[in-house]
Amino acid sequence: MTTRPQTHLPLLRAGQPYTSLDQVAVSHIASGQLLARVSQANRGLIARDLNAMDANRAALDEVSVAELLTICTKAAALFATAELPLGTGVQTVEDYVVQVSGSTGLPQALVRANMAKIRLVFDEMAAVLDGLTRGLDLGVLDTGENIQDGRALSYAPLARALGCVLPSNSPGVHSLWLPAIPLKTPLVLKPGREEPWTPYRIAQALIAAGCPPQALSYYPTDHGGSTEILLRCGRSLLFGGGATVEPWLRDPGVQIHGPGRSKILIGPDKIDDWEQYLDVMVTSIAANGGRSCINASGVWVPAHGREIAQALGERLAQIQARPLEDPDAGLAAFANPEIAHRLSDLIDAQLGDASDTARGRGARVATADGCTFLNPTVVHVPDADHPLANAEYLFPFAAVVELPADQLAERIGPTLVVTALTEDEGLCRRLLASPHVERLNFGPIPTNQISWDQPHEGNLFDFLYQQRALQRLAG
Repeated sequence: MTTRPQTHLPLLRAGQPYTSLDQVAVSHIASGQLLARVSQANRGLIARDLNAMDANRAALDEVSVAELLTICTKAAALFATAELPLGTGVQTVEDYVVQVSGSTGLPQALVRANMAKIRLVFDEMAAVLDGLTRGLDLGVLDTGENIQDGRALSYAPLARALGCVLPSNSPGVHSLWLPAIPLKTPLVLKPGREEPWTPYRIAQALIAAGCPPQALSYYPTDHGGSTEILLRCGRSLLFGGGATVEPWLRDPGVQIHGPGRSKILIGPDKIDDWEQYLDVMVTSIAANGGRSCINASGVWVPAHGREIAQALGERLAQIQARPLEDPDAGLAAFANPEIAHRLSDLIDAQLGDASDTARGRGARVATADGCTFLNPTVVHVPDADHPLANAEYLFPFAAVVELPADQLAERIGPTLVVTALTEDEGLCRRLLASPHVERLNFGPIPTNQISWDQPHEGNLFDFLYQQRALQRLAG
């Protein structure tokens, strides 16, 4: 396990590095080696800086959307291949991979896969924006108004900046806020405690590509600092579990990115052929180490539930804990081993009359090379009211829920992604009409497969801009 000597991650105050006296250590989860000291921003400093955000937005307004798209293309290559500033030193790609893996427990192979995802979003940014805006001529963001299809259009920004209170589960999640820059909205980034690396590297790639530095602020901070960001930016993304997001659920300026509870649903017309869909189920559950909200945590079926659970258990049991640098590693370790034990105990306490059909090879809690993992777990639950029916955890976990076919759409509850394996017209119509389903796939599309020309977890353009009525008197 080789890492570079410890470094320091400064704040970025409107793009300018700043070292604070208050610093937090980030260490390797297995070796305990100190990877970095990260400067911390207090609430007062953040408040002072955000009072000046109008000037930062003005700097970004000077650059056209077309130029910002070119900057995104340059940033894609820099993020994925270049040595970039890290404190007073530099960070190579290999440094980044080892650092992210070491502090979060995500295998190095999966870190690289997430890097590729971020690069793809940068490279495909024009298509991403076209999907978010439904073909809007983005020149309207440069001028405030234009004519499209013979109709006057005008859009007003809703935010001085986009605040992002970010998680530590997976680097790929950072692709969600990347469109803010070509949408001419400054970013205020609060990184996850265990994963300060990715937002900082993205910011440095954008600056190196020509983005105005004023558009990028980076504030590792505590709960109070996070609150200041959520209150002052105008629009913010908040990532976290139930307790974290609950106070902000009714705030229209905060877009919640909480538990996904994504699901595979097999209709009555396809259920007898369930074996054909094992691959899509396994991929949906286990991709990216089960760390994403778009991983399936439920398989909802009208029949054959126990057989499906058993088959999934046998397939997922082949995924074993491996050292983080192993190229075949598919499980992510827990930065805090106690959390792994607590989650395993919680699952056991909630099993009740459900059956646990997979614990990998041996116990659910596993160790490898000094790291603690949870082996894949599949449970067969008797009904949709079971406490594990809509559970979600940061490892490959799925509940196979068996219930009558006419209840599949109605009982599903809030769900980020549904992959519906059915051609039943009635069921398809009910899913299309469901207010609970945010993303809907028809056919064997893994829940973790994203089409970048479609909104994901809310439409960022609609969140950042409001269309205004515009009339000009002729003559």
